[in-house]
Amino acid sequence: MEHLYKERQKEFIRNYNKYNPFLMKNVDKALERVVAAINNQEKIVIYGYYDVDGITSVSMLLLMLRYLKADVEYFIPETANANREIQYEVVKNHIKFLGADLILTIGCGINSYNQVELCKELGIDVVIIDNRSIENIVPKTITINTKQKDCSYPFKDLSGAGMAYKFIEAVGIFYQIKSITKYLDLCMLGTISSDVPLLDENKTLVELGISHLCDTKNHGINALIEENNVYSINEAAAYKLAFTVIPRINAIGRMDNARIVVELFTTDDKYRAKQIAKYLIKEVNLNKNIIK
Repeated sequence: MEHLYKERQKEFIRNYNKYNPFLMKNVDKALERVVAAINNQEKIVIYGYYDVDGITSVSMLLLMLRYLKADVEYFIPETANANREIQYEVVKNHIKFLGADLILTIGCGINSYNQVELCKELGIDVVIIDNRSIENIVPKTITINTKQKDCSYPFKDLSGAGMAYKFIEAVGIFYQIKSITKYLDLCMLGTISSDVPLLDENKTLVELGISHLCDTKNHGINALIEENNVYSINEAAAYKLAFTVIPRINAIGRMDNARIVVELFTTDDKYRAKQIAKYLIKEVNLNKNIIK
């Protein structure tokens, strides 16, 4: 498999003007574990966060894993005061009963050393993908974080959505999937909504995402464009769209409805997407005081 990685890394370098995802420490190990879970029909639970960066990250991974016929579900905290670590109660009272074999975190979990040990005791493997700073001991599990020691990835400030997209790129290289760029619109929304600097690869991902927004096949994004009366997509319009949509999604997340936003971004039903978009906008208009 190592030989296969090297060959596909060369292909990536030839075809893409972005950093090779395999430069991230442990991407190869994470890929092997996820591929094994897919092949063996193990239950994968994506564990994310309820802000826009987290919602778009979960949505991208969910779409990709569903495409690969994985047995996959996801979890996003339902309380507005939830932190960005794996929660003991969630593992014991929810994820365990889903029959999870593998938890795949995105944008959270890097400081969840003890929680990862609990997962091990319960027979649940954990792969952590997190862009945040490491405050304590790195959990003893497969961890992707550009800020960890000995990670040679040249850019250290990707958003959670950017980290999710780079892992999807690695999955796409392995499976020789040519349509990975269709997730760039979600990556762009997540990156713009986060507090990362719009420099280097973040800038590249945002610019590419804006270009893909013009011809997005995502029913949820199209519904938001329509409901926001944005019909001519250019760079300025795309930024305007992002910043008008982002507060609405964040507000909904704070009202414990992050799951419906994931449904918006992952549904294959145009009518359902339009219903959700209308609902989200109506809810936010009724709860403007929640938006900070």
